[in-house]
Amino acid sequence: MEQVRRRAGQALFRRVAGPQGTSRRNRIHSTDGPRWFAAGSPIHVVHGDASMFVGGIRALLLQSLHPLAMAAVSGHSGFRSDPWGRLQRTSYFLAVTTFGTAADAAAAVARVRGIHARVSGIDPRGRPYAASDPHLLKWVHVAEVDSFLAAHDRYGDVALAPAERDEYVAQTAVVGRALGVLDPPESVAELAEQLAGFRPELESTPEARAAARFLLLTPPLPVAVRPFYTGLAASAVSLLPLHARVALRLPWLPVTEAVVVRTTGHLLTRAIRWAMAAPADDGAA
Repeated sequence: MEQVRRRAGQALFRRVAGPQGTSRRNRIHSTDGPRWFAAGSPIHVVHGDASMFVGGIRALLLQSLHPLAMAAVSGHSGFRSDPWGRLQRTSYFLAVTTFGTAADAAAAVARVRGIHARVSGIDPRGRPYAASDPHLLKWVHVAEVDSFLAAHDRYGDVALAPAERDEYVAQTAVVGRALGVLDPPESVAELAEQLAGFRPELESTPEARAAARFLLLTPPLPVAVRPFYTGLAASAVSLLPLHARVALRLPWLPVTEAVVVRTTGHLLTRAIRWAMAAPADDGAA
């Protein structure tokens, strides 16, 4: 059983972290130096938990509803041509800014800001966009933070107290501000208020619906893995607000979600937690 656990953990880690995963993990966790966040703080609890797999899918679905953000993703991110590469870059950024040294976190932020500075264009309706726009950065930030927190509230291994939930939002604001977000939320109440403020800008566009179909129905995964991913994706959809489901034309099945989807989500996140807790193998890259 331990061998099965180790193999499952290594396979999952390679898929999420990529070919440089082992060396990056060692640098992030073993390099001496000050960190942005103290060990055991709420951002460590949330970002180190298997519920992030559900939160990440939810965040992508929710973020797609802003037409300018979706235009930037469609035109420049390679989420269709290289979805695993995008996942690996995102997972590294989250890991290094959460757990890495302050110097490495700052360097990762600088790289992302450099990429954002080169991303701009015109959306299908003729509206200009730029990835460095603080307003768009704020939308991506609040949708992500809300999704990670919602997933952790539902599927996290260690529940956060109300004060810790506020602290988590405040800690993510440190990263958001470094990326160029102006006045990011620093409490759960501020997060909800800022999310509500974006509602008039959100649209059910063909691009958003196509992205949802890609994420939910045709992910680039081996056939054997798809049932597990489908369970995680269903768990993510169940956490979306109703307005987002309507916009993305996703079903709302409250009884099925309460009985089947929630149970499946708990089982899958526990399985991921079990596999990822296997001792690290330095040969896995």
